[in-house]
Amino acid sequence: MHSAALCTFSFHNSVLLYCTTQESGFTRSKNTLNILMKNIITISLGSILYFIVGFALMFGPSAFGMIGTQGFALLGDADIAFFVFQAVFAATCATIVSGAVAERVNLSAYILLTVAITAVIYPVVGHWVWADGWLAGLGFIDFAGSTVVHLTGAVAAFVAAWKIGPRIGKYNGKIVNSIPGHNIPLGALGVFILWLGWFGFNGGSTLAADPELVPSVIANTLLAASAGVLATAGYTRFKYGQIDPSLTLNGALAGLVGITAGAANVSFIGAIAIGLAAGVIMTEAIRLLDSKIRIDDPVGAISVHGIAGIWGTLAIGLFDTSGGLLYGGGAEILGIQTVGVLAVVFWTSIATGLVLGAISLFIPLRVSAEEEESGLDFAEHGSQAYSMDEVLQGSSGAGDSFANRLNQLGDHVEVQKS
Repeated sequence: MHSAALCTFSFHNSVLLYCTTQESGFTRSKNTLNILMKNIITISLGSILYFIVGFALMFGPSAFGMIGTQGFALLGDADIAFFVFQAVFAATCATIVSGAVAERVNLSAYILLTVAITAVIYPVVGHWVWADGWLAGLGFIDFAGSTVVHLTGAVAAFVAAWKIGPRIGKYNGKIVNSIPGHNIPLGALGVFILWLGWFGFNGGSTLAADPELVPSVIANTLLAASAGVLATAGYTRFKYGQIDPSLTLNGALAGLVGITAGAANVSFIGAIAIGLAAGVIMTEAIRLLDSKIRIDDPVGAISVHGIAGIWGTLAIGLFDTSGGLLYGGGAEILGIQTVGVLAVVFWTSIATGLVLGAISLFIPLRVSAEEEESGLDFAEHGSQAYSMDEVLQGSSGAGDSFANRLNQLGDHVEVQKS
């Protein structure tokens, strides 16, 4: 039986649960509903757009190794199970952006960017690598998406976070202020859920129930994630004197992202090495982006998915058991991997920049300062995730909440009846 079909349901739900719990937990409570809505809309809209356009552009007959040309809306001889599995990857790519621009992005602008990512930007990269594209012809290796899914999403997230700007209060002159999340246990739950789902992510990418390959892929996934946790915990303990909880949680994800490109190509020891390095690289990348480059990324998505994704892709050139540099091979694989990374960064950054520029001509990319200060739950949705008693009573600035408007409407209808 097609292994992707066996893994699709669990992976789809793990992605949605991870995005909502981890992102909302690592941000402030006044934006929780907005984050929930962004992610569930991303999954739903992304699936529809990938069905209509993206799958054909990604896996249709190739035009010069650049883009697919047939199979829109699954017309023709389409593998339905394969489509469902790939649709989740497309939505996953888009959700990476959500965390990096959390707490200040205009919801309408975010939705339009999601349309571009799931319909065009991501499918083009996927065609290059996983179909009959030019990178596949070069021999580029990305087993389950360190570059195709995670780096693509992270580059789009970087461009979006840069163009939208930091949250109010994040930077004050040379001072970098911490804006803590409101519920780290909720964020930790998201990490555990995704870790479990990642076994379906990588295991299902074998695309066949191979009794030899699938167990080794899953074992590599487990070992790399575990190594990422230990490396991050040890590194933060050594550098800062204490184990940092949020960074350590992200260390698991960095290890998972890092091993995803080479899960079928490296040994168990190689997987541990990749995970250990990913944890340290991710930690330093978050510090560099936050304090030096000054890109405000509330959940560390750019470093976790982008920097760890680059490392995992390049690491194949070192640890590939059939030709990596550390296994007696030359630098050919490493060179091809480097070309692939640069190509994806170039395409995604240019495409995302053009899309955001076009969107900004019609609607603002971020909410107003007043809306950001009050929280996007009220600004975008007229409600809030917590303290519903205050909302129903109309206190604490909730006079124009959606709940109150419903109550007023009910009173009005009642008067008419009498």
